[in-house]
Amino acid sequence: MKKHYLFLLLSLGVLFSLSACKKAPAAPESGGSGIETVELTVWGAEEDEALLQEIFSSFQSRYAAEGIFRITYHPQSESNCKDVLLGDLEGGADVFAFADDQVSALAAAGGLDPVESADEIRASSLSAAVEAASVNGTLYAYPLTADNGYFLYYNKAYFSEEDVQSLDRILAAAENAGRLVSMDWSSAWYVYSFFGNTGLEVGLNDDGLTNYCTWNSADGSITGVDVAQAMLSIAASPAFSNRTDTEFLEGVRNGTVIAGISGVWNAVAIQNVWGDNTGAAKLPTYTCGDEQVQMASFSGCKLIGVNAYSKHPDWAARLAEWITSEENQRLRFQLRGQGPANTSAAASPEVQASPAIAALLAQSEFSQLQRVGGKFWDPVSEFAGSCALGNPSGASLQAQLDRMVEGITAR
Repeated sequence: MKKHYLFLLLSLGVLFSLSACKKAPAAPESGGSGIETVELTVWGAEEDEALLQEIFSSFQSRYAAEGIFRITYHPQSESNCKDVLLGDLEGGADVFAFADDQVSALAAAGGLDPVESADEIRASSLSAAVEAASVNGTLYAYPLTADNGYFLYYNKAYFSEEDVQSLDRILAAAENAGRLVSMDWSSAWYVYSFFGNTGLEVGLNDDGLTNYCTWNSADGSITGVDVAQAMLSIAASPAFSNRTDTEFLEGVRNGTVIAGISGVWNAVAIQNVWGDNTGAAKLPTYTCGDEQVQMASFSGCKLIGVNAYSKHPDWAARLAEWITSEENQRLRFQLRGQGPANTSAAASPEVQASPAIAALLAQSEFSQLQRVGGKFWDPVSEFAGSCALGNPSGASLQAQLDRMVEGITAR
């Protein structure tokens, strides 16, 4: 999973200007009316299908006089879009959604070209989102959301605002109620929470591919073993449940889960179940050694990319611009609760009043852009999975941390 704030709705005059400036795709097919027939494939999150179909319809209406558009949607996880696309660039989607940590690899592999309308996008987007969509100052994708992070959801019927400041108190309240608190330890994206504010470090080396990591350090006020022991203590609580995002929502719906760590993509679904009792807050502190440590988070953005091998690059770019326009980012917030990357949309009263967005902003003080290489994910998930089960092998925690770091930093 994982991991980071967008596109000014262009006036009709600017749209026509862009249309005039761009070279028409070579050898276009024609429909019966004599205008161009354009076939485009779009990849997006499975949960976004209804939203995207509405956006496609408005795009087709807007450009009906210029072409016949056959837009095919396929669900594709944003978290591993890069791997699927690079497996067959020429056969991949024309337009696709992906997490910002993949932009460097996609650009380096030739899957993305620099965005032509970069100046307009920079002017209309949150600076953090522009940074997330750029490589060495060059914009390679269209910022879509600025909310790819996580925070705490809780049911106000069971917790006070003071309770949700501490994971110890959250677990105690849930245990007293015979209910569960959810977090996904199968995802290294979430597990970063426990290490991020401890002084232990992880990140990319200068080669942009391999990682450095000190999560196994035995020095400092907080050691890797301290974090591992804290995770074991959390896992030992009868109220703790290690479950995926999908399982978290199932628990919310059936009433077994009353708090959990997730992101804005679940805001609407949770609101539909908990109603006025829906609460959201920054991540709590947790007990690590003799300290209360503020849980950290990865942050990032969702982006829209245009395949450099698209047969219709100009129309693919226009569709990407349409998907990420101010109007459609507002629509995305209304239907999916996702935080806009467009400056004007993000500043709207509706967005500013969202509990989930407010919680994400509060957590942003304790977050960092997700910038890790591919070897990070599996070793962390393996380590955390063992902790979630109570360390069934009985192996030394230091030895397990050393193994995890060896995997993270492998070349």
